[in-house]
Amino acid sequence: MLVSLEWLKDYINTQDLAPELLAEKITRSGIEVDAVIDRANAMDKVVVGYVVSKEKHPEADKLNICQVDVGEVEPQQIICGAPNVDAGQKVIVARPGAHLPGGIKIKKAKLRGHESNGMICSLQELGIEGKLVPKAYSEGIYVLPAEAEVGSDALAILGLRDTVLELGLTPNRSDALSMLGVAYEVGAILSEEIQYPEISYQAASEKAQDYLKLHVEDLQANPMYVAKVVKNVKIGESPMWLQNRLMAAGVRPHNNVVDVTNYVLMEYGQPLHAFDYDSLATGEIVVRKATEGEKITTLDDQERTLKASDLVITNGKEPVAIAGVMGGANSEVTDSTTTVVIESAYFDGLTVRQTSRHLGLRSDASARFEKGVDPNRVLPAAERAAALLAELAGGEVLEGTCLVDELDKTPARVVVSPDFINERLGMKIALEDMLSILERLKFGVEAANGLLIIDAPTRRQDIKIEEDIVEEIARLYGYDEIPMTLPEGATQVGNLSPYQANRRVVRHYMEGAGLYQAVTYSLTSDALSQRFALKAEPVTRLLMPMSEERSTLRQSLIPHLIEAAAYNVARQADGVALYEIGSVFLGQSDEGQ
Repeated sequence: MLVSLEWLKDYINTQDLAPELLAEKITRSGIEVDAVIDRANAMDKVVVGYVVSKEKHPEADKLNICQVDVGEVEPQQIICGAPNVDAGQKVIVARPGAHLPGGIKIKKAKLRGHESNGMICSLQELGIEGKLVPKAYSEGIYVLPAEAEVGSDALAILGLRDTVLELGLTPNRSDALSMLGVAYEVGAILSEEIQYPEISYQAASEKAQDYLKLHVEDLQANPMYVAKVVKNVKIGESPMWLQNRLMAAGVRPHNNVVDVTNYVLMEYGQPLHAFDYDSLATGEIVVRKATEGEKITTLDDQERTLKASDLVITNGKEPVAIAGVMGGANSEVTDSTTTVVIESAYFDGLTVRQTSRHLGLRSDASARFEKGVDPNRVLPAAERAAALLAELAGGEVLEGTCLVDELDKTPARVVVSPDFINERLGMKIALEDMLSILERLKFGVEAANGLLIIDAPTRRQDIKIEEDIVEEIARLYGYDEIPMTLPEGATQVGNLSPYQANRRVVRHYMEGAGLYQAVTYSLTSDALSQRFALKAEPVTRLLMPMSEERSTLRQSLIPHLIEAAAYNVARQADGVALYEIGSVFLGQSDEGQ
């Protein structure tokens, strides 16, 4: 999980802690921060430029001589080889003296006899991975919005004045696979309150239920399905702030509709999907199990053959998506889309995992469904996406929601005594401190009759038993606060087994004689397996060997030692002296001897 600190500040006060200090606090609380990434990457002198004019270089077909306004008195001449550069564009300009990733320093230069005072940059040249760059700019320079101020800091406009924390999450912490989930974690660490995004839009007079009929046949695999209908959507590029946040999170921008679904996925941790309403054709969504051998072409243009255990979204006639895994190409949002259906659902994790595995198809959505999503965010995530489509795509959100809801949203209740917690931790934590920690984690808690009655929030699917509460209190109280103690009771002094003692003696004498220890393969060829063996025994062969040279377990160490010596001698390493302490494998006969 990649966490932009600038994005995180929308939900939680990080107290302006240095990124390294915040990363240390998060790691100490139980979620390891694998890396702290400065997106600016020590770059400087990168500004917004305006291409005043462009003309072909007289000596090179693929080069253009551009006059670029960079906020100085006179435009600067810059030679650019990008195929998409043109007059009238706002572009990224690295001035002479600028430092770019990879140790590149920009200098004044002459290209085929003409002076160039800087470089017009692509996003890749600023250190952004090519797979994250919008397709329209993947083969050339990046064009900034028209409102970008000439001469201003381009890195700030691109959201690169930011630090990203890379979290190494364990499978049980799926709650931290979202910005809000991380905000809850940071809020508990810093004792700060969470600020949820505001959701507001003016609903149209038409009703969603008049446009779309919804039916779920398998309520066990899909107990909750939410559909919002948004009309008069204008497909286009997302605003810079949205594209910047997606790229910081490791997601490639596409268009405003797809970007909104990905944005809400990263924000809420709730996978969404957008259907082209007109492509559905029937005005109906039916969620059912696939028929054996049924086929669908997914968004990656691959035809998939389904099993009867797979859950699919259909238009009542044919599949338009594989539930929780990937949408179908036949209902994809395109440049001509005007009406969008937003899907937000709760799919059974086991069903999604089985489908994902047998199709060999994994996605951000399937990864989250497999681990478990928050049932109380399914509807808010759909509403958030609808509000963003109204704001960023000019859409009209139809009144109401197409909804099937048979999902149990009851929080898991755990009852535990403070004494149980302290006994497990081997320390004395005051009841007031326990209550404070649980309240900071936003757990519902009540102390009664010497017990803690705790309702774990539905976002924390990993909280089930007493020991889970022990872990939560320990990590927020501080693992380094747990006292070091020596084990009590009778102890037994360790010693070496006879085999270990003999092995040490052999190693001592061999290395004293100047030999080097070698470690060779236990597998050899059938021809060499019994060579130099003290006694021939039945050999053990692999059923599926990687090669004939590694197909049989050895019965002597000598053949491989000879190979190692020959390898060194062939490379002029004279006087090779090797020994090995290892295992040989003597197979059993039919009599079991």
